[in-house]
Formats: sequence, structure tokens, C-alpha cells
Amino acid sequence: MAQQLLMPKATAVWLVDNTSLSFEQIADFCLMHPLEIKAIADGESAQGIKGLDPIGNGQLTRADIENAEKNDKLKLKLAPPKVRVPEAKRKAPRYTPVSKRQDRPNAILWLVRNHAELDNAAISRLVGTTKNTIEAIRDRSHWNSANLVPMDPVTLGLCTQIDLDLEVEKAMRGLPQRPEDLAEEERLLSASQTENWLSSGPSMDKKPDEDQELDAAAVFAKLTSMKSKPDEDGDKDDR
Repeated sequence: MAQQLLMPKATAVWLVDNTSLSFEQIADFCLMHPLEIKAIADGESAQGIKGLDPIGNGQLTRADIENAEKNDKLKLKLAPPKVRVPEAKRKAPRYTPVSKRQDRPNAILWLVRNHAELDNAAISRLVGTTKNTIEAIRDRSHWNSANLVPMDPVTLGLCTQIDLDLEVEKAMRGLPQRPEDLAEEERLLSASQTENWLSSGPSMDKKPDEDQELDAAAVFAKLTSMKSKPDEDGDKDDR
């Protein structure tokens, strides 16, 4: 992409006010007509425009301006940029080598069976195939469905494990939590609360759950053991 002058008219205003360059030199550098530069110098045009310093923004150097002032035949040229910004590349479809294209249906079948949360677009990004092929494998209308064997696309080299994990994580974000997962979390939470209660010992002010009633036998046994300790200590002192 060719480099372009920033704000040509504002740059022309600054050059007219701060240099002795000819109108032709300024017009050639700013891609304007010499009569437009003359109108700016006469105050007939660009009266409300603030001049833009081309030296400050790195599009000209002081030496370039001084040399052009000494030689009115010399043309100003834009200075090369100090920082090059890479152009954004258009993302192309994933390329699959010819030798591995025959493995794509097996990989699609594996993804369909093991990652039901992935939609057709995600599978297409991972394997590099069309949505029609994915739909044909889903509803078993593919011409070779009887011979397909599910195979991990990472093992086949069709995608990386990182790409697969990212697509699965992205797909899981928009899905509601499954009932079996909720039941498992509740079971683990209940087991954790019970373990903490047993390790700390039953007491009158601690309960594993607000709705759970205290075990009377356990509380009675705890009180009995606490009461028997002073008696044993007293017997030892008497001896």
C-alpha cells in the first residue's frame, strides 16, 4: 500500500507559513493545484485550518525542506515511515493436504460423536470441510457411511489439540449446565459438608445443613465423654 500524505491542506498551510518553498513545490508535495496554494498564501482559502507540521509527524525532514528552499526545481518526497504496520491478512479457509482429505469423514464422525456441542461451523474450521458433508455424516446419508470409522482429528493431523480445545470451550460457553452435572455438584457439596461436620465433631451450634436435625445420640455421647474427663483426672489426683 502506497504511503499517503496526512491532511494535505493542513500540511500546505504549515508549509506556506513556515517555509520559503515555492507554490509549485508545495502544490506538488500536497497533491494540490498551485492556485490553491496561492489562495492559502493570500488568505482567501483555508482560513480556519490549523497547520500540520510534516516534520513532527515524520513525513518530512528539516534537511529536505532546507535543500528544497535552496533549489526551487527540487521536489519534496515523503520520508519512509519509521514503523511499518503489517497489513491485516484475510483469513483463508483451512487447507487440508490431498493425502489427508480421505480421513476427513472419519474425523467428522469422531467430532460428532464425542463433541455434540460443536456446531457445523466449528467442525468446518477444525477439519476444513463443507457443511453439507458434515450434515450428511450426521444423518448418515453420506455415500460411505457404512465404512466410516471415528478417528481423532488431532491424531490424524487435521487440527491441533489447542484448536480443538478452543472450539470446545467456545461451544460450551453458550450451553446451559446439564442436569447430571448439577446433580453431581450437589452430591459433592453434600459430601464435603458432611466430612467437615464429622471432622469438627457435632456441637449444638454447628450443623451440616440448616434443615438437617442433630443426631441426639451423637450429641449425648459427646457430652458424656466430656463429663467423664474431669472425673478421671480427679481419681488420678486422689491416688
